[in-house]
Amino acid sequence: MSGKILIFGSTGAVGSSLAKLLKDSSEDIHLIGKNEEEVSKLAEKTNGSFSVVDVTDPNFLETIDKDLGEMDIAGIAYCVGSIDLKPINLVSKKDYLKSFELNFFPIVEIIKKYKENLKKNKSSIVVFSTVAVKQGFPNHSIISPVKASLEGLTVSLAAELAPSVRINCIAPSLSNSKMAGRILGNSKIAEGIAKQHPLKRVGEGQDSAALAKFLLSEESSWITGQIIGVDGGRSNVG
Repeated sequence: MSGKILIFGSTGAVGSSLAKLLKDSSEDIHLIGKNEEEVSKLAEKTNGSFSVVDVTDPNFLETIDKDLGEMDIAGIAYCVGSIDLKPINLVSKKDYLKSFELNFFPIVEIIKKYKENLKKNKSSIVVFSTVAVKQGFPNHSIISPVKASLEGLTVSLAAELAPSVRINCIAPSLSNSKMAGRILGNSKIAEGIAKQHPLKRVGEGQDSAALAKFLLSEESSWITGQIIGVDGGRSNVG
């Protein structure tokens, strides 16, 4: 690929795994995260450039622009996410807005900002949903519809940006990460969740990162508009 691959949420389990996989393939990467110490250390390990931003900051793209300069963009991976769990009687409009401001609105602005660059370079975009869109779980009434919106965006933009830009969505099940630590940190709960998957384990960051690497590459040049589960079989197998 010619140009940089931008990885948002680069210090999370998926983003950091993707950065390492792309580094092993000698890809040019630009890491984006809000923890300067973590992002800079990862950039050093992966020979990447980086930006320190919070994607909920209205001016986050200005910082990235300054750091990138006049650079071709070969791909974008939006690996940002949250686990917003509440029973419906405790859910407020503010909860939905907060989740959209992290999981949905920034990638819309990113694509708007770099659309012409992406089209010129016949680039690929990868975003992340959740198995909870396809399979219902209690207390997911915030994150499930927010991520469902991201799946709808994927299909819509796949049509709008074709044939120049491809966009696909990965829908993982629960995976080991800092974000999931409050759930999987309890060994009994983790074991129970693992047993609910046909493959009898929870996910790892590299599981989704491996697919993201493929979808960003020219090897997937005839794939767009797809929602692909990386969920140990949970969404389709009993």
